[in-house]
Amino acid sequence: MLEVLGLTRAAMSVYQVMLDHPEYGVGDIAAHCGLAPTRVHEHLDELSRHTLVRASAERPGRMRAVSPEVGLADILARQEAELAARQARLAASRAVVTRMVAERAEQQAHHGERLRGIDAIHGRLELMGRAATVEVLSSQPGIQRAEDLAASRPADAAALARGIAMRTLYQDSTRNQPHIATYAHWLLSQGGEVRTAPTIPQRMVVVDRVQALVPIDPADTRQGALHVAEPGIIAALLDLFDQAWTTAVPLGATRPEDHRTSITATEREILRLLGTGLTDEAVGQRLGSSSRTVGRHMSSIMERLGASSRFEAGIKAAHRGWL
Repeated sequence: MLEVLGLTRAAMSVYQVMLDHPEYGVGDIAAHCGLAPTRVHEHLDELSRHTLVRASAERPGRMRAVSPEVGLADILARQEAELAARQARLAASRAVVTRMVAERAEQQAHHGERLRGIDAIHGRLELMGRAATVEVLSSQPGIQRAEDLAASRPADAAALARGIAMRTLYQDSTRNQPHIATYAHWLLSQGGEVRTAPTIPQRMVVVDRVQALVPIDPADTRQGALHVAEPGIIAALLDLFDQAWTTAVPLGATRPEDHRTSITATEREILRLLGTGLTDEAVGQRLGSSSRTVGRHMSSIMERLGASSRFEAGIKAAHRGWL
């Protein structure tokens, strides 16, 4: 509440004492609150700026507390006015951005656009990540540079935080590359899925199964990329990815069947909370994540257990000692 009002806790304590004991002077307030008189004066200045105290007409040189009905209502009115002003500025900014985006879209090809250089690629990946609403699929063959991974982290973190499903394919050889392994495990810790295979499709990023980014030259992916939205091309890329994903091994598994016999602490808690009758949204609130993330975890658990329903998954999880 104090953060909403813009007051410090100590200032609020001084205000409360003044309401309860209007006859108190600075010394009495200081003694009651356990503060030095100089600190009380500072808090009185703070309260005065918020119009919660005024000069006393009855006791010259002293301050009186303004009743909450008046003082707090004035704070609320000021905040409402500030909010209205911010909303007006936001509306104006949105109009400018919308116009710029529309003008830029008119200059670009409808189904494809060539991007030159790594900066242009990173910029487009940021836009694609921000536009994602369901999932981001990526195939990352070869060895990625540490600086490229660092550039990707903010967009990946933002997408995962919004509950976007993220599936990433690496080659088995990258398990021995510390910087890639570290990044892959970070993706897992944020709710993403990572698998590896001896060989995987060419480098690609597919967002919501409607737009993709592929290298112009697979032998030198830093030269440039092609952004595509042509349904036929997207379908072909998805076929390649889905086939590779099906046969790939989850990161951390030493053999294909290992990932079916383990469960993370987060998944265990999700099973427990869902078992109490909570909805995905309620479980997400408990865990500080989204209902979409909870659903994604449950889909993964059901797949590992070979369960066709959540009820069946609960029974099989209990039999395995996961609950």
